[in-house]
Amino acid sequence: MRKKVIAGNWKMNMNLHQSQKLASEIINGLGKDNKAEVIVCPPFTSLSEVNSLLKGTQIKLGAQNMYYEESGAYTAEISADMLKSVGCEYVILGHSERRVIFNESDELINKKIKTALAKELKPIFCIGELLEQRESGETMKVVSSQIEKGLEGISSEQMKNVIIAYEPVWAIGTGKTATPEQAQEVHAFIRELVAKKYSTSVAENLIIQYGGSVKPDNSGELLSQKDISIIASA
Repeated sequence: MRKKVIAGNWKMNMNLHQSQKLASEIINGLGKDNKAEVIVCPPFTSLSEVNSLLKGTQIKLGAQNMYYEESGAYTAEISADMLKSVGCEYVILGHSERRVIFNESDELINKKIKTALAKELKPIFCIGELLEQRESGETMKVVSSQIEKGLEGISSEQMKNVIIAYEPVWAIGTGKTATPEQAQEVHAFIRELVAKKYSTSVAENLIIQYGGSVKPDNSGELLSQKDISIIASA
């Protein structure tokens, strides 16, 4: 049976002190008997200190983005090695805010995924459709294209370290949430796509998260669906 994975994307929120406080609250709230794998993704400025707090716990550390080059004249970018040096095991790539606000393409995201895997970071690969695409019935077409382009050149073996996060853009930060049934439908479709691209075994073991206005009052119902883990924002 697939484990449930719950990730928290803190986005551009909380300074160092606030990040430490939230991390401590999560650690104390979870205790030592976690039934799900928990990942926290603070801002870059808080990664090192949060990592220090997480030592000795089962909670994993992730970053919110990275660049695909190893080093060089790329002002303000962060490399995979930099993330690993502060304790990151995961990195969010292809988030809709990166796609929409910062114009990241499928091809760029694919380069980042390849670099992350080569550097032994586990990508949380985000996909999802815009509101107009949902309303025009293009959800599955968009999801299919993003998966095909984003995972180009990624092997079956590498897929063991990839999480796919379905985050419909129309449900991020809007208060709108896909119903558990809507989310499950897309998650099942994603699993079918991965089975065709790789194998049934790869698809069955793949963790697929739902993100989009996930809150305490709807997380339980989402997690009860067969194919859904969750990623939530701070």
